[in-house]
Amino acid sequence: MAKHRRYPRGERLFKPQPPTSPLPQLLPVPEGCRRVLVEVEGYEDVAFWRGILDPYESEKLRFDISVPLEEQLAKGKKTLLGRAAMCHPNHIMCMDSDFDYLFASQTADARIINSSPYLFHTYVYSTENFVCYAPSLHNICVKATKNDAKIFDFERFFAAYSRAIYPAFVWYAYSAQISTPNIFTLQSFKNTVRLGYLDIDNTGASTIEWLERQVARRVRSLENDYPEVAERLGEFEVLLHNRGVTPDETYLFMHGHTLMDNVVTVVLDAVCSKLRLMSGERIRTSGCEGQRLLNEQSNYTNSLYNVRDALLFNENYKDCFLYKKLQHDIEQFLLLTAEG
Repeated sequence: MAKHRRYPRGERLFKPQPPTSPLPQLLPVPEGCRRVLVEVEGYEDVAFWRGILDPYESEKLRFDISVPLEEQLAKGKKTLLGRAAMCHPNHIMCMDSDFDYLFASQTADARIINSSPYLFHTYVYSTENFVCYAPSLHNICVKATKNDAKIFDFERFFAAYSRAIYPAFVWYAYSAQISTPNIFTLQSFKNTVRLGYLDIDNTGASTIEWLERQVARRVRSLENDYPEVAERLGEFEVLLHNRGVTPDETYLFMHGHTLMDNVVTVVLDAVCSKLRLMSGERIRTSGCEGQRLLNEQSNYTNSLYNVRDALLFNENYKDCFLYKKLQHDIEQFLLLTAEG
């Protein structure tokens, strides 16, 4: 999950102060109710995993979600993995997959995450990839602009985007798996796959063509610099395919920060800008005049929502096949650890 967040409109940065009165006590767990402690990577992950686990709560089961219970307030995935041996049926941990799902048993962290029944991971690279799920992005535009007109095919675009970046993704993922990130660093990958603009005409076809040229240049450079690595990529692609990676859905497995900040936000801003212009023009040409027109324009402006805020609170990703794998893991865990 991203380690930074913009605060919603009107909310100021929280600065802890010593309490002036006793802090409230936690509500007691009802008799006969199973309490499962859930540790997550950071504060921003608490709400995400609450949304994932909430449907499973009942009078007989409660999840208490928090950041790691470390005296030094250490957080993050490494902290959770260092505490993995503490897990049991009533103490679980939830985290981003990063590449550990894809790497199966190829690395130490991947072996821990893919073998423990008490560690749950996103399957997509990180929680950002879920909130950027392509079929849900039209709804984000509607929430941000209050305009339901369909002027852009997000699913078609992100399938094309995924195919365009797939060769670069394979290089980046393989360099991470063999612990040689200097072959293709995260910054180099980001610079290769980021979008500087989006022409929404023809579902972004001209932008995709530009991206394909960008990726092709980078891959040619990598092939020239590391021919011995290029020879091993075919076998690695088989591993990726066996873990569910297809060229059309590469965006679900790429670095989540890059996807959200340098791709999806660019796309949404471009589409929402057009939708706001369409709504503004409809109001302008409606026949209203004078104060009535001004009031209508003001009402519309006041109804708009920040695109990034709308994206961060997106929960319309539960049709994603990778979410269903996570859902299956949770249901199997609850079935196998059910008390009584």
